[in-house]
Amino acid sequence: MLLLSAAPALDHHDTGGHHPERPARVVAALEGIDDAGLRDAIVDLAPRRATSAELTRVHPQDYLDAVEAFCRSGGGAIDPDTIVGPGSWDTALLAAGGVLAAIDGLDQGRGDTAFVAARPPGHHALAEQPMGFCLINNIAVGAAALAERGERVVIVDFDVHHGNGTQAIFWNDPRVLYISTHEWPLYPGTGRAEETGGSGAPGLTMNIPLPAGATGDVLLRAADDAMSPVVEAFDPTWVLVSAGFDAHRADPLAQLRLTAGDFADLMGRIGQFAPQSGRTVLVLEGGYDLTALRLSVGATLAGILDRPYRPEASSTGGPGGFAIDAVQRIFDEGPG
Repeated sequence: MLLLSAAPALDHHDTGGHHPERPARVVAALEGIDDAGLRDAIVDLAPRRATSAELTRVHPQDYLDAVEAFCRSGGGAIDPDTIVGPGSWDTALLAAGGVLAAIDGLDQGRGDTAFVAARPPGHHALAEQPMGFCLINNIAVGAAALAERGERVVIVDFDVHHGNGTQAIFWNDPRVLYISTHEWPLYPGTGRAEETGGSGAPGLTMNIPLPAGATGDVLLRAADDAMSPVVEAFDPTWVLVSAGFDAHRADPLAQLRLTAGDFADLMGRIGQFAPQSGRTVLVLEGGYDLTALRLSVGATLAGILDRPYRPEASSTGGPGGFAIDAVQRIFDEGPG
């Protein structure tokens, strides 16, 4: 069974009429679940807000207070990309709380995997700075909760943009392995292969920057040849996934060439990193073409549930092998 945390009726994060990060994204993700015929395998989780105690594992209280006050006072543009309104803070608390609810549900044995379809996304949010559409680093809140109780967490981020916030938060944390595949060069300008972790966690950050035009076969090779040995050595007890579907070939914000089938293939590899069933949580990050998002979510979750829904074939033939070779050389030589 697949646990689902999604509360579109409680989404009051208003970014304006033309912003790519909009409420219709969550609706499209849920429509993808329906298209794939997965409702009989879904267990809905009750929405809940993350508490201050849960958030301050990642974000200082004064930061949380400042963002909340800005939202409740009417909101506006925090930066050119990050727009909030009066309801944005409550919606952000539900997004972070959804990750925690998913972990709780898996702990209780209610499902085998969980998917958090919530917004705003989180992986660009630094400990003390919102950016890139993100206010709270949702996946970091979940990883910090797991790490505090003694778990070893791998975060795999396949959003087309580098998760600079997640990387920075766990840069010196030996309890968390962060791995990112992303287009390079692209916003936010971080995520070079040479960024491999701080002095407290050397070799526990892996960045796989890919050129425009990279296809699914390149991502699968990255998973098999670069990620897998590092994950095996780290020996995680939980797998969290920043599931950004903006690497799809139709997405307006980037130029990778993935298809819905590629995301399903990649998630099949990532799912093997978990030590057992009931230890994998996917958290929605990017994905701004609604049709592509709908197809990709449906195909990815169908793959997890071993259902025959594949609306787009896998892609091959794109560039990027040299980037994987470079990452392998860095880790073979011993990063840090």
